[in-house]
Amino acid sequence: MIGRITGILREITPPTLCVETGGLGYEIDVPMSTLYKLPAVGQTVTLHTHLAIREDAHVLYGFATPAERRAFRALIKVTGIGARTALAVLSGLSVEDLADAVERQESGRLVKVPGIGKKTAERLLLELRDKLGPVAPAPRADGTSVAGDDDVLHALQALGYSAPEARKAMATLPAGLSISDSIRHALKTLSRA
Repeated sequence: MIGRITGILREITPPTLCVETGGLGYEIDVPMSTLYKLPAVGQTVTLHTHLAIREDAHVLYGFATPAERRAFRALIKVTGIGARTALAVLSGLSVEDLADAVERQESGRLVKVPGIGKKTAERLLLELRDKLGPVAPAPRADGTSVAGDDDVLHALQALGYSAPEARKAMATLPAGLSISDSIRHALKTLSRA
């Protein structure tokens, strides 16, 4: 499996790139989200890749971040979703937006992606549930975010609260609390709800 490729970006013909490394030029299909993050042609680029081997072709897919690649791999495991549709989803939604739509079960956001109808969107919501990981925590009431927010979110979920409930409680947290104090404060907020 080719997991990552670093080389000189030689050509961009959306959705395909040509990256030269070790004297070979690799054609790599990428979502639009990755295209926007590319350096200029002739510059060095690093892509996280997924190699799909089919009867008629070996196709290399590239992503700017490991999170995009994880989302792509989760998408292609969904019944009826191929690599082209997965690229379209990642071109239309960021990984965070996709995870949020799945978590909130909002098919409306997915239907806006070309090639995704209502039934396909519902299947995606059902099969991707709990497979994309947590969404970034909501900002606190004062608009700040703290590095330990992920730990607080995971702790509240481990205690049985859903991610939306946990994020709502976290939005009320005052700034400057330790992780343990943040958990205590959020639990008090959740117990009043």
